[in-house]
Amino acid sequence: MAFEPRMHNRISGFSVGGFHRRHFDGVVADVWDVDCAPSAGGTYVAADPRLFVVLEARGGDRPRIRLSPGKGGSRSGATDISYIPAEMELEAELSDLSFVRHLDLHFNVDALSRRLKEDLDPRALSTPRLMFSDPRLMTLAGLIAAECASPAPLNDLYGDGLTVALFVDLMRLVRGPDAGRRSRLAGWQLRRATAHIEENCLRNVRLEELAQITGLSQSHFSHAFKASTGMAPHAWQMQARIGRAKTLMLSADMPLTAVATETGFSDQAHFTRVFRKAVGVTPGRWKKSRLT
Repeated sequence: MAFEPRMHNRISGFSVGGFHRRHFDGVVADVWDVDCAPSAGGTYVAADPRLFVVLEARGGDRPRIRLSPGKGGSRSGATDISYIPAEMELEAELSDLSFVRHLDLHFNVDALSRRLKEDLDPRALSTPRLMFSDPRLMTLAGLIAAECASPAPLNDLYGDGLTVALFVDLMRLVRGPDAGRRSRLAGWQLRRATAHIEENCLRNVRLEELAQITGLSQSHFSHAFKASTGMAPHAWQMQARIGRAKTLMLSADMPLTAVATETGFSDQAHFTRVFRKAVGVTPGRWKKSRLT
């Protein structure tokens, strides 16, 4: 299912003259052409983090942007970019502007995290930046807006590349000094994940269900699990299956074909290949060494 941004707003004094939307991989881009009354403004709350970029403004002052009471932060002036975290209320006031063209980029954090194959610093995601300037971000925003408005847009990979490049630059702007360090799972998360894997190791344990029981995104869980255990969740499951196989070989007089079937391997050859890679010897040799 395509990502759709969810936003609640209360606005007055605006008349939309044009609107263009494009869906990219993990990003929805909206371009608005808005005519403004002398005292236009409103409040906005989005379920996902977003970037607001003023592309063109005619008339008086630039917008004045303020966070909801208690959140701190208020900026105004000739700066054009604002990053607003998820669920943070934003208040905008436009003084004597007659027209504004702006780009809104809505970010699907889980999709971008999977796409970038790395954890995203939660402090970067939750830190607002109001009315700042950055020439490179403005260049990327302009190219994205042109793609949105074009009657013949280029290949989707072009727009995808622009949006992810902008997102990477944006996160670098607000990244904290420890952002590059991989976070580990909390103790309860690690215990819950490993217990679930070991209890269900004879079937294919999906990353989605492990992320769900630990309350994390799939990408965050995968990285944090490896940081905590030194191996990927799939490797941990294979280790658990090998442990079950060892127990069966020592406690029951079962042929290796039956052991392979009981422990979730497709056949004896698959079981032997995985076992030898993990243990260093074939199942038959390992069993013989333990029983003699």
